[in-house]
Amino acid sequence: MGQGPLSGVKIVEFAGIGPGPFCGMLLSDLGADVVRIDRPGDGKPGNAADVTGRGRRSVGLNLKDEGDIETALRLVEKADGLFEGFRPGVMERLGLGPDIALARNPKLVYGRMTGWGQTGPLAHAAGHDLNYIALTGALGAMGRKGQRPSPPLNLIGDYGGGALYLAFGLLAGILHARAGGEGQVIDSAMTDGAASLASMFYGMRASGIWSDEREANLLDGGAHFYDTYECADGKYVSIGSIEPQFYAILLEKAGLDDPDFKEQMNRDKWPELKEKIMAVMKTKTREEWCEIMEGTDICFAPVLSLAEAPSHPHNTARETFVEYEGVLQPAPAPRFSGTPGAIAGRTPGPGEHTDEVLSDWDVSRG
Repeated sequence: MGQGPLSGVKIVEFAGIGPGPFCGMLLSDLGADVVRIDRPGDGKPGNAADVTGRGRRSVGLNLKDEGDIETALRLVEKADGLFEGFRPGVMERLGLGPDIALARNPKLVYGRMTGWGQTGPLAHAAGHDLNYIALTGALGAMGRKGQRPSPPLNLIGDYGGGALYLAFGLLAGILHARAGGEGQVIDSAMTDGAASLASMFYGMRASGIWSDEREANLLDGGAHFYDTYECADGKYVSIGSIEPQFYAILLEKAGLDDPDFKEQMNRDKWPELKEKIMAVMKTKTREEWCEIMEGTDICFAPVLSLAEAPSHPHNTARETFVEYEGVLQPAPAPRFSGTPGAIAGRTPGPGEHTDEVLSDWDVSRG
């Protein structure tokens, strides 16, 4: 199907929502042949704007039909990996659980992604990204002092703690199996992944340099040199001048000559110094600050909207965004010097490639 370092890797994806499709996109972008099992469709093509569904082929199967279950298992026999995002027990009830799948293909890496995990008192409860990151402490650590924790985009639980850890686990398992080991089950819980992403902050807390109070720490907006600031035009910029040498450039470029700014790490002065920076930043527009600070070692960037980001000169130079079938979208990442990834195709319609895939994978219908 595709090009890239995962060319030759075969993955069966059981269609789902949220982070599951994103995991499939990541694997496909790097060359894996990702076959998505959908309910039989109506023959209509997929929606090109469904970006995370790009790059795979779709097989339409009725998973309540014994013959189609057998067809699914025959696909599983030919696969290196499988992933699903149903609640615990659903795949078992369908007759597609890990015991049956691994009996048919002992080298199979069987990825299971849920919010709470396959075990534990919450395993069977419904939930969403916000709930998962709340349970790990990540949500409680973010936001402004004295305000409610603000729901972030679902990047930490669904995509960072879920899809990325699932893709990482699948590939690690496939490497193990190809090196002579057996297949196995990957229990990828978004709570586990989000907690893992917060490892540094748990370490900082254990060292006594991180407070549970929001907006009181080095990286949560508590420091005057690590925050976002409003400009004269109502737009924003980000400043992250942590290191002393970078902080010195910030003071120079912003004209901050108050002697109190020399006490960079005096936490008692942070609120007062932040107010002073806020006042200075409002004297110029975002574009004016970009002319002064962008490209220096201040650690500076304008805060861009989704509409603005693709046209920023750095993003255009690196081709961070590409247009595919009329839809502007992020390009495959990361980048490989010898085996670059690529978008392998648009999002398929359900069942669009059933006959093609069964022929390519040398699978007969059940």
